[in-house]
Amino acid sequence: MTTRVSVFGIDSSISGKSWRWRGGNMEIASGIGGLEQDIATQLLLSRGVRREELDMHRAPSLRAFLPDPSAFADMDRAAERIAEAIISRETVTVYGDYDVDGATSSALLIRLIRMLGHDARHYIPDRLLEGYGPSGEALLKIGQDGSSLIVTVDCGAMAHEALGMAHDAGIDVIVVDHHKCAPDLPRTYALVNPNRLDEGDLASSHGHLAAVGVAFILAVAVTRTLRERGFFKDRAEPDLLSLLDLVALGTVADVAAIRGLNRAFVAQGLKVMARRANVGMAALIDASRLKAAPAASDCGFALGPRINAAGRIGEATLGVRLLTTEDPDEARAIAEQLSTLNDERRAIEAAVQEAAEQQLDAQHNRPVIICAGEGWHPGVIGIVAGRIKEKTGKPALVIALDVENGEGKGSGRSIPGVDLGAAIIGATDAGHLVKGGGHAMAAGLTVAADKLAGFGDWLVERLEGPVSRASAEQQMLLDLALAPSGLTPELVQTLDTAGPYGVGWPGPRVAIGPVTLVKADVVGNDHLRVIAAGQDGGRFKAIAFRAAESPMGQALLHGAKGRKLWLAGRAKIDDWGSRPAAELHLEDAAWAD
Repeated sequence: MTTRVSVFGIDSSISGKSWRWRGGNMEIASGIGGLEQDIATQLLLSRGVRREELDMHRAPSLRAFLPDPSAFADMDRAAERIAEAIISRETVTVYGDYDVDGATSSALLIRLIRMLGHDARHYIPDRLLEGYGPSGEALLKIGQDGSSLIVTVDCGAMAHEALGMAHDAGIDVIVVDHHKCAPDLPRTYALVNPNRLDEGDLASSHGHLAAVGVAFILAVAVTRTLRERGFFKDRAEPDLLSLLDLVALGTVADVAAIRGLNRAFVAQGLKVMARRANVGMAALIDASRLKAAPAASDCGFALGPRINAAGRIGEATLGVRLLTTEDPDEARAIAEQLSTLNDERRAIEAAVQEAAEQQLDAQHNRPVIICAGEGWHPGVIGIVAGRIKEKTGKPALVIALDVENGEGKGSGRSIPGVDLGAAIIGATDAGHLVKGGGHAMAAGLTVAADKLAGFGDWLVERLEGPVSRASAEQQMLLDLALAPSGLTPELVQTLDTAGPYGVGWPGPRVAIGPVTLVKADVVGNDHLRVIAAGQDGGRFKAIAFRAAESPMGQALLHGAKGRKLWLAGRAKIDDWGSRPAAELHLEDAAWAD
């Protein structure tokens, strides 16, 4: 392991983290002068970019990153079958998951098929009544209603029984997914998934794609197949790039790693999103009250949660309907409905989180947190698991128990270095779960209530070592250090040139100081706000979200008067005032005296 250089000798911050440089040591006193290129280059290099690839990463494009679709197992077979269905004008149904990735994947294929002069139906299962993934009954009903081809997106890789029923009934099903697969694949016409165990090197290079990214590559393959068959002699080819706004939204909201091809998807997709050609996407942006063209963070924190709210507590088809409609009035009405559902989701989430956190004290010595309760809404347990993971620094599972059927639906979120999805698949194979799956950072499961304790013990034993190792390496990785007057809008713009940022391509983190606190108070729902000033005359605002009760929050509120500090976090633009200013989204602090 590479030894990282400590920042200002800080081996234990107020939050107990060691501060280390992510890449090289970059310190600037104030302003950015002529360092723009040096800063952007250093940010790219510290995220693993080779020097010979700097130019392609400064402006990530599909031309540079898109693979040959034929590199994916079953891709050509899937493309041929969809092309045949379009030419023969078969009835096609897209069967999607109920989250953002499922909605955007479904919308992408439906819009593609429309561009090709045909149409497709959609089917989104109800989270509470049907659960995750395709059911055999639903697939058979879709077939009975006339569909000779079903394409499942963001689900199906582990649905052996359901897909077997469709296969035996003579229904062709193509699975487009990205979740981890078992060695034995279900019986399908084709299964396109970079995380198939027989994909080899493809999994390492493209296993981080969201399902909507895989769906886009399938769209490229279908278009190529139709071109080879002379389909476009008398018609224009579809504008596939116009679909990238869907890819960007699904990729970011599904917390897929923003590296490699995903960087090109998001960078180019945000440009498409800003053009507002998709009526439903434009209505969603307006309902989210965004002042400017959406950034990657807006996909995760403003747009995505509204689509997710439909699948969590409302009508699961709302997201697909919004993203495929061409009627501005319908789009506006659905977007407003999604915003209302999102507000309801927040209230439900807060109640479940409060109940779940009451179980934390009894588990403070466990490497993984498992909270379970009756009456908890299954639609918010993933969000609450993420909150608990952030609060405890440990993988967390939140399980909604249904006493009537004796089962619990669970959702989990993990920490870097701990593959939760693999552990849940292992627990399923060992007989501790009814079903389960996921990827490294997130997983879902169904567990029999009488097996919950045994499953918990098994998971603790399985993850104790990985969690211990991950926790021992807890670090705050920093990209840049500057004096208070160096925090400017121009610096934020320079830092943005190495984006888009997200999971796997972390946004740059800066350390600022030494400073003293002019003011520290609590605002909103447990948010900490401070005004900091430095000896160089610089003064700035910083805010730490949901951190007032944390060790850092309490120290800054009650123990920082007159003391010098270093503050670390993300440099952002605060555009609430008459003139944009730079502020710090505070993540950690350390004493400088």
